[in-house]
Amino acid sequence: MPTSTALLVAFLTTGNLQNYAQNPERPTRRGWLVVAGKLLVTLLTLGLLWHSVFGDVATAAAWRGLLTSTLTGEGRTPVLLALALVPVNWGVEAWKWWRLARHLEPVSFRRSFRAVLVGLTLGFVTPNRVGDYAGRIIELKSRRLDALGAVFLGRYGQLVVTVLAGTAGLAYFLLAFYLRGYPATRLGMVVAAILVNAGVLLPLYRSRLLLAVLLAVPPLRRFRRYLAVMPTYSTQAIHWVLALSGLRYGVFCVQFGLLLKAYGAHAPLGPGAAAIAGTFLMKSLVPSLNALADVGVRELSATHLFGLLGEPVLPVLSASLSLWVLNIALPSAAGLGFVLRLKLFRKHKDRQPKRAASPETAATL
Repeated sequence: MPTSTALLVAFLTTGNLQNYAQNPERPTRRGWLVVAGKLLVTLLTLGLLWHSVFGDVATAAAWRGLLTSTLTGEGRTPVLLALALVPVNWGVEAWKWWRLARHLEPVSFRRSFRAVLVGLTLGFVTPNRVGDYAGRIIELKSRRLDALGAVFLGRYGQLVVTVLAGTAGLAYFLLAFYLRGYPATRLGMVVAAILVNAGVLLPLYRSRLLLAVLLAVPPLRRFRRYLAVMPTYSTQAIHWVLALSGLRYGVFCVQFGLLLKAYGAHAPLGPGAAAIAGTFLMKSLVPSLNALADVGVRELSATHLFGLLGEPVLPVLSASLSLWVLNIALPSAAGLGFVLRLKLFRKHKDRQPKRAASPETAATL
């Protein structure tokens, strides 16, 4: 896990909450800092949204093409279907987070959905989307430090599905286009893909091994406390995480396929699905500065893989950019309303005035 993640979550959880427990009356200066932070996130998000949609010629053209195809009737049905799947996409993600979060404290699906949108908005402007951790943790009332492990578990489950499908997709292209006439290399590639898939599945179901590795490596020991909650999830809970991750992945693929059809791409179903899976995998493996940086990675991967299938660049590029606009840009803008209403410092209903909490109480917040 990146160091920036630990620092961000440590600031939003242990440090701030312990200080609050020791001094329940919030200073005016801190309140202004919170307001300034919210406004900064708002301005950064709006600025990036504007730049990503209108600052680049290709992106602006894809956006205009999406609107034109919807309003004029050309490709209207596929585009509208893809748009209708946006709340389904993030609803499934909220369902997954709800199942993970209720292991820590009673939480409603509505709060879980709000936490997902807040995390999406904060992740839009942070490296590798670490703001997603903060957004979900802030929405919880207790055990916020343990929530870091829950968020990681949900994201890792999504990565596992992406790797399982993506390695199969890339294997198709390697076998079909690059390794013809090399039987030994083809066999080695298949064995390597199987080992990689087994390697990514192992920490999901044997998280104690992951914690043991973190403990054995001195520079990584500090991260162990953040993931200590992972072994407390049952095998059935892990099955649910993997199933919902697979369902959400399927929604992504269907959306991409619908947008490709709307823009005139006509790749065969099997190879097209392999290209989509390979695109998602390569996008997931490349670290990014923020959500805007993901755009270039996905578009480069998509145009290359679909190019091998004989598809022109423009329809693929337009579909990929539109997928980003529908699933990332629009929900990030919708999440701004929740960001502005965040309560970073919650008051305790039953607290005694001027009474400092014990270190044990502060540590459990």
